[in-house]
Parts: sequence; structure tokens; C-alpha cells
Amino acid sequence: MHRRKFVSTAAAALSTSVQAQERKSPVRFGIDLFSIRSQNWTPFEYLDYCARWKAKVVHFSEIRFIGGLEPAHLKQVRAHAERLGIEIELGMRSICPSSKAFDPAQGTAPEQLLRMLEAAGHAGSPIVRCFLGTMADRAGGSTGIDGHIENTVKVLRPLRSRFQDANIKIAIENHAGDMQARELKTLIEEAGRDFTGACLDSGNPVWAIEDPHLTLETLAPYVLTSHVRDSSLWMTPEGIAVRWTRMGEGNVNISGWVRKYAELCPGRAMSLEIIVTGPRTHAIYDPTFWDGYRKTPAWEFSRFLAIAEKGKPSSYTPPPKEDAVRREREDLEASARWVQDFFHL
Repeated sequence: MHRRKFVSTAAAALSTSVQAQERKSPVRFGIDLFSIRSQNWTPFEYLDYCARWKAKVVHFSEIRFIGGLEPAHLKQVRAHAERLGIEIELGMRSICPSSKAFDPAQGTAPEQLLRMLEAAGHAGSPIVRCFLGTMADRAGGSTGIDGHIENTVKVLRPLRSRFQDANIKIAIENHAGDMQARELKTLIEEAGRDFTGACLDSGNPVWAIEDPHLTLETLAPYVLTSHVRDSSLWMTPEGIAVRWTRMGEGNVNISGWVRKYAELCPGRAMSLEIIVTGPRTHAIYDPTFWDGYRKTPAWEFSRFLAIAEKGKPSSYTPPPKEDAVRREREDLEASARWVQDFFHL
């Protein structure tokens, strides 16, 4: 090759490489289908909708969204997703036998997990998302959250080789106020971080009296995937009110959170799970409220309290029943536009 042609070819290759890097998205934008849980679509319709919003990952967080676990069906859904350039993530519900959220009618926890492991293989999902329970499991009864964590670890450990052989990981969510970040970290470490990790939810920390930034900072090394939404916090005479909002409408510095997530969890999906709600109040002045949080360090709670003290009441008007399905889509689409504008997707 002549030197002039070589230099020209090399320059063109370098230019193409630079352009590719410039085009590379800082995040893998995804959509958790719980955002549009009331649409009653087929999995193919869900995928088509998400493709129109430029999603690269679609998170089927519950079995009902994928439409069944029959191998032939899952392979058809996978093929459709691949044609759209979308990666599928599969999920299920509680895997803790002692949790109030666990459904024994679906089989034992190991049976349910192994069923999902097979389904993930057919669907091409690199993870099985699941959770322990809800905030109802934090207090009351003789188990407490520490006992539920121990019971979940007992479920997970014997499944290690099965998941490793399949090259599929278990992504455990900080779900509905069940665990604070340090508790989920303990569960993952004790079960085995070589086959388990975190499905990091940015909205659920406020149900567990935790600063979402603290949750991210603690769990970032363990993150396999995410659910992302914004939240508002403010003080009331009864305690601290919290509600979930569209992206950009809360006061937890969600722009800083998503920027930090992109930096700390490169390559992991940033999937919107938009749930817009009315306020929930943490009655922090009632001594019995703390029965579920006796081990929460003061320095952690102070970060949560600082956000609430700077917050202002955030109004919410539930949509009329006939508008609820449409409002779900509007909430997600407004949030998708926010993320796409923020990252220039």
C-alpha cells in the first residue's frame, strides 16, 4: 500500500472511530413495563411501543407482561425483540418464603426461581429480577427484616451452580420499602455476589426513609439493572411525606442521580419505572414507627431528613378512572423525553 493511501485510510478509520464514540450513548435507555402496567397489551405490542421510544432494554418485571413462560412463546418474543434491537430482561415477584408478599401457590421459592432461570434462557435475558418483600416485612411478628434476609439467603445459596452454569444472574430489587441499601448489600454478599446482584430502584428508598443517592452510592458495585423514577419529600405535622413523580418533578436531585448512575454503573440499563402517586407519610414522631428501623444509623437518616426539610408540599390529583390508562402513558412519555433530553439520546 502506498504511503499516501495508507495515511488516508488510517485517517478515515480514525474519524469513523471518533464519530462512533461521539454517537455512543452514555446510558442504555430502557423501560420497565410496570410503568404501563394497565395497558393490557401483548408482549409484542409492548416491545413495539418501547421501540418507538428508542428503548434498548425492555424490562418484563412480572410474568404477566411476557404473556406466559412456554418456551415456544418466549422464543417468539425474543425474536421480535431482536428484530427491534431490544434486549429483554425478565422478572418475577417475591422469593422470600417468610415474606407477606410471597405466593406459595406458585411453588416453593427455589422452584419459582428455577422456572424463571429456564425462561430467561429462552428469552435471552441475562438476569432474573426478583425481590424479598415490602415495607410490611420490616416490623411485626417474630421474623423482622433480618430474619427475612436470612431466609432469602437460604433460598439462593443452593442455586448458585445452576445460575452460574447458565451464565444468568439474580437481580434482587430494593422493593417497596423492604430493605435499605446496607441490608440489600448484606443479602447479596451472604448469598454470593458471583451470581446475585442488585436491581437498583431510585424511587423505593424514600419508602425506606433513605436518601436515594445513599442507596446508589452503597449498591453501585452490585448493580445489574435498575428501575428509575423521581420523588418528592417534605415535612408535615405528622412526619415526612413522600410521593413518586415524573422525572424532573421531584426534589431528590434526580438529574444528579442519573448522572452519577451513568458514571458508577457503566453499561447497566437505566430503565424507567414511572409510578406517579399521592403522598405516603412516615410518622417519625410516633415511637412505634421506629420498630422497623431500630438499626438505621442516625447519619443515614439525617441525609433523608435533610431532603425533606428543604422540600415543599407536592400536590397530586388522581386521574378519573376513565383517564388512568392514558395518564400512565403520558407519565412515562414525559419522563422518557426528560431522560432523552438530559443525555441527548
